[in-house]
Amino acid sequence: MMSEFRTERDSMGEVRVPAHAYYGAQTQRAVENFPISGWRLPAELIHALGLVKYAAAVANRDLGKLTGTGKRPLQPAEVEALLLACREVAEGRHDAEFPVDVFQTGSGTSSNMNANEVISNRAIELAGGDRFAAAKPIHPNDHVNMGQSTNDIFPTAIHVAAALAINRQLRPELARLHSVLKAKAAEWDRIIKIGRTHLADATPLRLGQEIGGMARQVELAIERAQRAQQAVYELPVGGTAVGTGINTHPEFGARVCAVLAQETGLPFVEAANHFEANAQREGLVECHGNLRAVAVGLFNVANNIRWLSSGPRCGFYELILPDLQPGSSIMPGKVNPVMCESLMQVAARVMGNDQTIAFSGAAGGQFQLNIMMPVMGHAVLESICLMARGTRAFVDLCAAGMQANAAACEAAVEKSLSMVTSLNPYIGYERAAALAKEAFRTGKTIRQLCEEQQVLPPEQLRAALDPWSMTEPHA
Repeated sequence: MMSEFRTERDSMGEVRVPAHAYYGAQTQRAVENFPISGWRLPAELIHALGLVKYAAAVANRDLGKLTGTGKRPLQPAEVEALLLACREVAEGRHDAEFPVDVFQTGSGTSSNMNANEVISNRAIELAGGDRFAAAKPIHPNDHVNMGQSTNDIFPTAIHVAAALAINRQLRPELARLHSVLKAKAAEWDRIIKIGRTHLADATPLRLGQEIGGMARQVELAIERAQRAQQAVYELPVGGTAVGTGINTHPEFGARVCAVLAQETGLPFVEAANHFEANAQREGLVECHGNLRAVAVGLFNVANNIRWLSSGPRCGFYELILPDLQPGSSIMPGKVNPVMCESLMQVAARVMGNDQTIAFSGAAGGQFQLNIMMPVMGHAVLESICLMARGTRAFVDLCAAGMQANAAACEAAVEKSLSMVTSLNPYIGYERAAALAKEAFRTGKTIRQLCEEQQVLPPEQLRAALDPWSMTEPHA
């Protein structure tokens, strides 16, 4: 019966590794050292590591480094196997081989070596070799990690993962939300309702205008997400350990970035200064600052829709949301705005993540390295993915199906004391304020009082108190 474990050796000695794992000794040491959270690296970051390793292998191949005069030059078939193994990691075919906890060594060395070991052993297998042999013909350090250090490769992978996740996940879902809200704004443009400032009655507006304001919020969120994406286009690759580029080719960084740009369609470029790029993570701080602003907008949209749907009898109930699930374990028939609340919680989590990112960027970078990178990578990718998935669910299960309650909207307009605002040009602020107070005291509408007191001629009063005219400026 085959053993459940195999013995591998690294520079510190022997380690028992699960028998069939593609990872090796250094990964296993990290698994044993960091039984912290049970949170593994986000899949997007694993895939980005695979893609960066692929780009590095292409650069080293084209520079003649892999097949050159190193410790053990690779054969062409081995180079192709190395490239294919990197591709498989990038495509998510080996996610289960990345067991290291997020809360690990601050540079991400454990996860970088995890990638190196998986790619090495899988490449050996693809090339027809024995991946369990003590001597690795395609070596995790000498070949997979050639010209690289964790200190430039791990932050490069975080940047690539964040940019791809924003581009492929978040921005499309924000665009869907914008499209839905814009369509609702046009559909509801003829519905008059009362405005509210300070949660108090204000002058009328159209429901389409209110929802159109939300659509614009989301449109601006899309622009902020794009700026977040742009903040991580500069990549540290090529700086190796401390920014000097020791043990790598002068063209390596630029070549890796060119391959990544070609593979992703995003304009990744080599960092302008490798000492800054290795040591500091302000690009991620800027990126997540824009994501926080997106979260603020999503929270506000979801919360306003929640307020507008409140009721159905004792709230505003100007919007009718789809009924999705019973809302109470004790109150029969109660239905809650659950999708609004879900998205609001997502936004709250993102705002909390921003504190982690900002603190890590400020306090984690000493001299030539930031030692908070794994948690920064986890936080930024969690924020992107949560907002993308939360927005998708909100669109599909709430925004797309919400309806306007035109009767409720219009019923509140005539009762509003702020209708008196349109009389200011005719009777002045002081008299208008007195009318509002009398209307509130007597329970009468502004129109009723004005008719009783003959404040204006009938035709002029009708024109002045026309709610539609109050929703646009007039010369």
